[in-house]
Amino acid sequence: MEQRTVHSTNDVTLTVHDFGGDGPDVLFAHATGFHGLVWEPVIRRLPQFRCLSIDFRAHGDSSAPRNRPLEWEGFADDVLAVCDDFNLTSPMAVGHSKGGASVLLAEIARPGTFKMMYLYEPVVMPPQMAIGYQSDNPLSNGARKRRSSFPSKQDAMENYAAKPPFSVLDPDALAAYVDHGFVELDAPDENGNAVTLKCRPENEAEVYAHGSAHQAFLALGNVQCPVTIAIGNETYGPAAFGPGLVEALPHGFLRTYPDLAHFGPLENPEKIAAEISDAFVVMSA
Repeated sequence: MEQRTVHSTNDVTLTVHDFGGDGPDVLFAHATGFHGLVWEPVIRRLPQFRCLSIDFRAHGDSSAPRNRPLEWEGFADDVLAVCDDFNLTSPMAVGHSKGGASVLLAEIARPGTFKMMYLYEPVVMPPQMAIGYQSDNPLSNGARKRRSSFPSKQDAMENYAAKPPFSVLDPDALAAYVDHGFVELDAPDENGNAVTLKCRPENEAEVYAHGSAHQAFLALGNVQCPVTIAIGNETYGPAAFGPGLVEALPHGFLRTYPDLAHFGPLENPEKIAAEISDAFVVMSA
């Protein structure tokens, strides 16, 4: 795997992970609070594709924007910047949660960017719910309270593995999240913590606050490429949006997974890799 620095809007410097491969290009987009390397357990099971994965702005090793809030249209800018820098021509896209919405926003901004998409529970709210910036919401409030530092990565791993929602993650996915999602401090803090999250809790909270501000749903009729919308077993949130998204998309397909929840790609990477491969074959037929 190689890494490349890509420049996006608002003085953002992106880190992009190039996993190589000689097959068709596939761009992977992660969820809020994560980073591009959490896709590694999925990607290594897709050797038939050339896979790229983004660290979005304010996530992983990418920088935060200057003079711009963490609006989701900025994540779409990141997607398009990577497509341009790598000279991707009609790549396929895989997105999870906010990453799925970012891919759709990129396609809406520049029609014809993608050949097809597989999106696991993209956060694209129907108009009655997309009511604007909402700082006071459960996800933002939870992010602000989240513990961000630990004595070591091993301590972080054990903490996450012991309680939901991270306790349901595949061990390899959890290890990828912790290994690449924390940075070592120059010196331990007063509590003995030596590592801290790269995605700062205040930035994660702002991303969630902007999740109800974009209007991607109203433009889904302009997305002409085939799109698989995958949903898990929950009856609320992004999973509940799935059928409506499929109905609004000109070429939408719905896949449901009763054994998975919102973190499906990180819960069962083997299954989701097989589903991605199968979906792209079906949509290509």
